Amino acid sequence: MNDRGDLVTIPVKTQQQRSVGKVYLVGAGPGDPGLMTIKGKTLLECADVVIYDALVSPQILATINPQAEQINAGKRRGRHSKLQSQTTELLIEKAQTNAIVVRLKGGDPFVFGRGGEEMEDLIAAGVPVEVVPGITSGIAAPAYAGIPVTHRSYSSSVVFVTGHEARGKYRPRVNWSAIAQSAETIVVYMGVHNLPNIVVQLAAAGLSKSTPIALIRWGTRSDQEELIGTLETIVEQVEQTNFEAPAIAVIGNVVKLHSILSICRP
Repeated sequence: MNDRGDLVTIPVKTQQQRSVGKVYLVGAGPGDPGLMTIKGKTLLECADVVIYDALVSPQILATINPQAEQINAGKRRGRHSKLQSQTTELLIEKAQTNAIVVRLKGGDPFVFGRGGEEMEDLIAAGVPVEVVPGITSGIAAPAYAGIPVTHRSYSSSVVFVTGHEARGKYRPRVNWSAIAQSAETIVVYMGVHNLPNIVVQLAAAGLSKSTPIALIRWGTRSDQEELIGTLETIVEQVEQTNFEAPAIAVIGNVVKLHSILSICRP
């Protein structure tokens, strides 16, 4: 009742109406902690919970608030610590009892990072969510290897494509023929395991077998590795050197600049 003796009805909040925290989808960048955004770093320093991916570097993980709960949700080929649906459910759950929940992703959340999928699910569950972009490895790793993805003398266009596709997706496979004709520089994410097929498809689409290709592993980190070849030689080179994922592939004449510009690498 109020002061006048009138009966007052207090509405009961539903689960989605109750106060919840906020989820931040933060891009950690490609590995070098110096490339992480100030906003992303600030969120890590004050987060209550951080759910991070496999490709986030140890140096960046070390900047997380020591009192924060840290959960590994990393996905590597054949080794998934959590299913995607479990990760989303965990984000929703943690947001019910924590003010700041950070979903920390390597590179940029919206560039082959499943950030869009997670954001959709969080919005549907009534959880406030914000994306904090990060530098994507498809640009940064080539830059650290002395390979600009565009250059007025070599390439006026670049396309980014995944070499590892989800099952049951909107179409059965990447149209490599269209990719080969669409840009002068092709950057392939997660393509090492499928490299033999990618090379065959691009050659069949008309790319010369002498087209330069660079594989860049652990881009921007102190242990960054590069393997330089051509469409004709790269598969054999991978086998001979036991070059492994995770790596970015850069295909096109811009790779020729590696021998000149890599001397100024960070």
